[in-house]
Amino acid sequence: MSNSVCLNAALEATLKKLESAVKPVLIGGPKLRLAKANKAFVTFAEASGFAVATMPSAKGQVPESLSKFIVSIGEEEEYGCVQMGEFLNELAKRVVPNTNAYDNYMRIFINGGEVPKGEDINDAIRVNTLFKHIQEILTADSVVIAETGDSWFNCQRLKLPDGCGYEFQMQYGSIGWSVGALLGYAQATKKRCIACIGDGSFQVTAQDLSTMIRNQQCSIIFLINNGGYTIEVAIHDGPYNVIKNWSYTGVVEAFQNGEGALWTKKVTNEEELAIAIKIAQEKVDMLCFIEVICHKDDTSKELLEWGSRVASANGRPPQPDDVY
Repeated sequence: MSNSVCLNAALEATLKKLESAVKPVLIGGPKLRLAKANKAFVTFAEASGFAVATMPSAKGQVPESLSKFIVSIGEEEEYGCVQMGEFLNELAKRVVPNTNAYDNYMRIFINGGEVPKGEDINDAIRVNTLFKHIQEILTADSVVIAETGDSWFNCQRLKLPDGCGYEFQMQYGSIGWSVGALLGYAQATKKRCIACIGDGSFQVTAQDLSTMIRNQQCSIIFLINNGGYTIEVAIHDGPYNVIKNWSYTGVVEAFQNGEGALWTKKVTNEEELAIAIKIAQEKVDMLCFIEVICHKDDTSKELLEWGSRVASANGRPPQPDDVY
């Protein structure tokens, strides 16, 4: 229970700021889950009429079906002894609705989660085509696991159905983390995990697939084979970002070694991809591994911008206030 005095003080201070806002946006953060305030957040979002966004690390914690949901992306006062869920529920009762930010956004928004179909289904697979197909198979019984790299940005553009889980990490940028994360997540959930992993990242932690097969896990893994560390190329290109290509389906089949339920497929065009995804959806009782061949320079615009900013930061001289 919240301290009533602190709760009322927090409400009054918040309402004062909200009522003076011209185009307010409500942003959900990763601590909603810790505070057990997800439902209260939804209640407040619907009552306020504010445009709703989420921090990248909170994707999946706020329903993207909310009527005013848009994207997944001073002075501070603190009030102790206030439960976030209780605070949001009370705020929902007293907030003055304001849809200005959402209305402005919708004037310029191009619908996400959908990309135009290629001119020829037999053309080489584009990354956005892959994620168009992934978008189509997501349900409330799915969990998306996004690997470090361009999958960060491509998975952020997916529109998650209510109940669809989502896990990624961006703060410490650990290459290969998603393979082990997939192993643990799939062991703990009844939902079907869908992992998007680059070839460079996969080479770091590939051995965990052996344990997935041993434990009879039924995830779908999309191995994006573009011949190198795409995220590192975006920061600082060089021959060290080109990796030795593997027979990825062959490696995974070697882990199986004739024991355990596994299905693999290598695809080079959209038609093969669509067929492979259909088969993987039908094979609900086994691990499905789809190697997707993509062009090495096929990257998202978000990665290109992010990479240039990181490169600029990396190249700056030491600053007096830097702490090591």
